[in-house]
Amino acid sequence: MKTLIGTKVGMTQILGEDGEAIPVTLIKAGPVTVTQVKTVETDGYTAVQLGYGNGKNLSNAVAGHVKKAGVTPKTLKEVRVEDPGEMKVGDAFDVALFAVGDSVDVTGVSKGKGFAGTIKRHNYNRQRKTHGGKGDTRKVGSIGSMYPQKIFKGKTMAGHMGHERVTVKNLTVVYVDTTDGVIGLKGAVPGPRKGVVSIKGEEK
Repeated sequence: MKTLIGTKVGMTQILGEDGEAIPVTLIKAGPVTVTQVKTVETDGYTAVQLGYGNGKNLSNAVAGHVKKAGVTPKTLKEVRVEDPGEMKVGDAFDVALFAVGDSVDVTGVSKGKGFAGTIKRHNYNRQRKTHGGKGDTRKVGSIGSMYPQKIFKGKTMAGHMGHERVTVKNLTVVYVDTTDGVIGLKGAVPGPRKGVVSIKGEEK
């Protein structure tokens, strides 16, 4: 199981062997601790629950749940696995799981952009400013139909934009620092700085 949870530090760039600048997102990843191992016999499916960070003011339920692991995690994440193997509660992992050249998928919550109109949210074109435009240049325009005289579900309209769970696939690991627990991925990662992301690698 090659999965880590981390905090997005920000973006920078490094120079490749050919002198080309490579955009890199740095993530302070791990260590993560196994807080629960689920099996078919006890839970009906196999999964591993990971804890990350140091939480404050944990509820009694969460504190009791993670007591056996000896941690006070800020974030808990469950990862489905086919076979947990010899994994047990209290095991810890860090960025040493990954090596330069690995391909990973990163999941995070995208930046929230609040209430947005259709031009920003769905890439609509604005209306003309002259010849009867009446100044409503950024309004959505006609959204209904003559038949069946209703607005169809799923119509792209103005509304809440961003702050959604996003997964970016096939990012390449270009930097691993086991001393500081930092991993660098080529390209952009969803979410703001200090946002929590999960990194999942391919099982070999």
